[in-house]
Amino acid sequence: MCTTELGYVARLRPEFERRGVKAIGLSIDPVTSHQGWLADIKETQGYAVDFPIIADPDRKVASLYGMIHPAHDEVYTVRTVFVIDPKKKIRLFITYPQTTGRNFDEILRVIDSLQLTDGHRVATPVNWRPGEDVIIVPAVTDEEARAKFPRGWRALKPYLRLTPQPESAKR
Repeated sequence: MCTTELGYVARLRPEFERRGVKAIGLSIDPVTSHQGWLADIKETQGYAVDFPIIADPDRKVASLYGMIHPAHDEVYTVRTVFVIDPKKKIRLFITYPQTTGRNFDEILRVIDSLQLTDGHRVATPVNWRPGEDVIIVPAVTDEEARAKFPRGWRALKPYLRLTPQPESAKR
């Protein structure tokens, strides 16, 4: 993670906590370099990093997770975000070029979608935001949908039924 990203994640701590999510960073720099870096982050970003940053100077973890790209500069890792669920299953990973900062608002949106869809047999459409209509998965019959979504739905195609987000999913 870079200085601006670590500061932004620290600023988003209440949002991660609200979702029951913990942030963790990985750096191929040694722990001794992290101390100065953390001070720089607080000074330049206005937020203290209050989540763990794993030092991986031997690049063992970064290599295991595919963060050392063979066609990229071997001095640096490619920037990757992993979303790991409570069962320790990787649900999402997004790799960014080293020169492109990650979009943590999008990461929060993905977490919201995963948490919603895991519990309600729905899918989220393109550019979905919390509170917007969701798609009833095709495996749900109309009879099941009537019971599960009493406010109804809009059928755009037999396999594409949009309904308001379930009340029980709203925060």
